[in-house]
Amino acid sequence: MDIENIKCIIQLIKENELSEFEMEDQGFRIAIKRRDGTEAHVVMSGMPHAQMMMAHPSMPMSPAPVAADAVAAKEKAADAHLVPVKSPIVGTFYRAPTPDAEPFASIGQSVTKDSVVCIIEAMKVMNEIKAEVSGVIKKILVENATPVQFGQPLFLVDPS
Repeated sequence: MDIENIKCIIQLIKENELSEFEMEDQGFRIAIKRRDGTEAHVVMSGMPHAQMMMAHPSMPMSPAPVAADAVAAKEKAADAHLVPVKSPIVGTFYRAPTPDAEPFASIGQSVTKDSVVCIIEAMKVMNEIKAEVSGVIKKILVENATPVQFGQPLFLVDPS
């Protein structure tokens, strides 16, 4: 991707008042997130740092993408023993039975194989999803009321 394309992308983001944009093309990845609707945070990988700075020098650049990759690798290693609770269907994820009710599962909560941890709405049917593993909820990977795909991890459970 050349610098002119990056400038066009940035201009389109400004004109359309987008708060987030992410794209990957032939090994080049760009992610732009605006904070408070004004300042943008740009992360690019797949091109030398000098070219990145020339792309849009006024936008703050994140530290080297390698640092982000190292943090992600460290988190992945720490989560290696955790068991994911995956979505068995496509639908909309809900943490609680009603908007004003307490969530089925929270971080730090103990669950059994038969514990209901969430509801996934599919075709106007509310499907209770069970943990299918005993342990402690360590992470909730999905925001409430968002779409989920078949096999998508929803929670991470520490079985120990």
